[in-house]
Amino acid sequence: MQDSYVLEIAVDTLDRALAAERGGAHRIELCRELSRGGLTPSVESMRLAREQVRLPIFAMIRPRAGDFAYSEAEFAEMQRDVTVAARMGMNGVVLGMLSDGGRIDIDRTRQLVELARPLPVTFHRAFDVSADLHRSLEDVIRTGTVRILTSGGAASAHAGVGCLASLVETASTRIVVMPGGGITAMNVAQIAKTTGAREFHAGLSSVSTHDEPDERRFEEEVHKLARILGAYAAANVRRNEKDSRREH
Repeated sequence: MQDSYVLEIAVDTLDRALAAERGGAHRIELCRELSRGGLTPSVESMRLAREQVRLPIFAMIRPRAGDFAYSEAEFAEMQRDVTVAARMGMNGVVLGMLSDGGRIDIDRTRQLVELARPLPVTFHRAFDVSADLHRSLEDVIRTGTVRILTSGGAASAHAGVGCLASLVETASTRIVVMPGGGITAMNVAQIAKTTGAREFHAGLSSVSTHDEPDERRFEEEVHKLARILGAYAAANVRRNEKDSRREH
């Protein structure tokens, strides 16, 4: 069992990034238009976030909503955006590309990974709509990305816990499998226990509406998630210490 966990929060405004930081998040995924799945943030939003947020910030690199099979012009835009994200002080980038057949676009993803170096790259939930998740796991590992954000191919991480547990076990130390999709304070401990994952991603869409933004409630929900993961980690430490004493 892991004795520490990472909580990543997806945001599309500076106010939400600051609220997530106050709430105890460990990392920010910065996007534009989360209601459309998250698109590349503007240069200005990256600049402001980097000036005011102390946490690591990973920028989404996604030129449009819809599928993940990109044209050459869109791929060139993604290349430019990776370079911009690095220049704006982002700590990593988040991206994903599929071929027309639903397989991981290994070659072009690897090109973006190389372009981003030394920044780490997360392969996002394009993974979940690929043709075969376990084959895709091996393909993503070949691209050089360090992390996969996935719901296990299901509508939510809670619904996909069985597949997530299998992916975590198969990945072992080769790549981080990070559950995401519908993660809340109500289910994060069970997802952690069932999957064996050590990083978790939440967008908290139930409190992310921009019609009536409520940054205080957003901060409170992040705090609940962080507190529960912290308590779960502490319980694992105590359990491991007790087991160790028994062995001796």
